[in-house]
Amino acid sequence: MRLIRLLSVVLLVVVYVFTSVRAGEEKQTPLFQAHAHNDYEHPRPLHDALENGFWSVEADIYLVDGDLLVAHDRRDVKPERTLRKLYLDPLQAYFRKQSFPTKERTPPFTLLVDIKTDGAAVYPVLRQQLEDYAELLCRVEDGKLIPGAVQIVISGDRPKELIAAANPRYMGIDGRLSDLDSKQPADLMPLISDRWTSHFKYRGTGSMSEAERTKLQMIVKQAHTAGRRVRFWATPESEAVWRELVAADVDHINTDQLKRLSVFLRGQADSLTD
Repeated sequence: MRLIRLLSVVLLVVVYVFTSVRAGEEKQTPLFQAHAHNDYEHPRPLHDALENGFWSVEADIYLVDGDLLVAHDRRDVKPERTLRKLYLDPLQAYFRKQSFPTKERTPPFTLLVDIKTDGAAVYPVLRQQLEDYAELLCRVEDGKLIPGAVQIVISGDRPKELIAAANPRYMGIDGRLSDLDSKQPADLMPLISDRWTSHFKYRGTGSMSEAERTKLQMIVKQAHTAGRRVRFWATPESEAVWRELVAADVDHINTDQLKRLSVFLRGQADSLTD
């Protein structure tokens, strides 16, 4: 009897913790600028990001034995860590429970899928999987943009021609700074991403030079004029850098430190309302 009682108590604790975590996810006000770099490396992929209010996450994928497995390196793939299990199914469950004021006021959640190798081979498998979540996704059918709760953006080895030719199209392309002048529509290339250290010297020590600050502002302005969002990877985990990104209206701030960026962004929002 004691063993049964002990097991019952343990079960109740587990249920309570699980419920509390999910409730935490639901109550968080979204931080639209927060992007979880290599999100799958956190203890609870996706859920840790949602609990901290993140509205964009990144998942690296490999095609292995006909399925899409999530890992940074090929040697680290595990058959149970699939794109469906870690991201697509949980996102579908999450947004079925959510209600936001209006689709116009709430931007879609971004799932940035980084195809590590052989994008042309990965594409048909990814497309087939995404078809099962069509109602969840932003998509283009017969040239018409249909809003959804989640926007899939493809980075890494991007099969651009295959993505562009699809109808319906469930994915957008992650552009680079060299694409700022691109004539591609924003629904096809919704995001411009590039390596921070390839374009800026500022690492968070002292003040950012006016020349670099102006350069950053012009990049964001040009992207926004074309209806595209901006993200930099390899940004220093520095609040000084984050302040510059916020001030320049960069759309996605890249981090591996979820809680720290969450606290920072909420502090920035609070300072604007004081």
